[in-house]
Amino acid sequence: MNRRHFLQASLVGAAALLPFSGFSLTQQKEFKMGLQLYTVRDDMASDPIATLKAVKAMGYEDFEVYGFNEEKGTFYGYKPSEFKAILDDLGLTVSSGHYGFAPYLDKPVDELKRFVDKCIAGAQAINSAYITWPVIAPEQRTLDNLKRMTGLLNAIGEQVNAAGLGFAYHNQSFAFEKYNGKSGYDIIINETDPELVKLQMDMYWVMRAAEKTPKQLVDEQPGRYVMWHLKDMDKISQDYTEMGNGSIDYADILPSPVKSGLEYYYLEQGGNFAQSPLQSVATSAEYFKRHLQKYL
Repeated sequence: MNRRHFLQASLVGAAALLPFSGFSLTQQKEFKMGLQLYTVRDDMASDPIATLKAVKAMGYEDFEVYGFNEEKGTFYGYKPSEFKAILDDLGLTVSSGHYGFAPYLDKPVDELKRFVDKCIAGAQAINSAYITWPVIAPEQRTLDNLKRMTGLLNAIGEQVNAAGLGFAYHNQSFAFEKYNGKSGYDIIINETDPELVKLQMDMYWVMRAAEKTPKQLVDEQPGRYVMWHLKDMDKISQDYTEMGNGSIDYADILPSPVKSGLEYYYLEQGGNFAQSPLQSVATSAEYFKRHLQKYL
């Protein structure tokens, strides 16, 4: 066991002895308030710089990108070096990205490897720590494809880790559907190497579709949930909504960040905006800072 893993294991063990309400993450690490930029995707498409300035003013400092253009090798229309310069000028960072792996589930492995190389080059250029697999298409959600995906996740994780980056899998609701009595998520977790494939927990989908709570998931895979997605659930429709307007009591359901292995978290809202995406992320930021940031 190397020194980094020894320290992580020690922190996880210590955290297990403490109730969540008994400590603050600031005792372990100061986290930047993060935002998944998919939330403001239309604004980023029309004016990335103005959008980044606007969300910075709300208190967001760190981001997860979405929409890497593999053909052009660009983020939001900018070459990675140009996008990094914009981030640097604004004092902002990108710690992870959701990349379009789903089409490569049905393509030759060599094509996938070339795509991963492009993702690695882009992530390195913007100084991003993680590359994340976010979703597969509805028509791909079969037991055979889930089993094939676990092999690909391991292979991608090995390729990404060899480049000095981390690789993670992000859960959606379909992962908790049962296949021959076993959830797809259990298949993914149990058949991937925890050293190569970390986990990004989307707590909205866990609360909406899983049989286990976020705390139970962390208890089963301590140290592996290196990233969280935080978004609220409409009390009636169960659609997305602004933080504080929905039914998820995050003060109650948040796992121990230390036991989780948390490195980054991102607020997100995929749609169902009360007014506009920018107004929604502002509302979520204000609620989060008042009620939840003390835990992070």
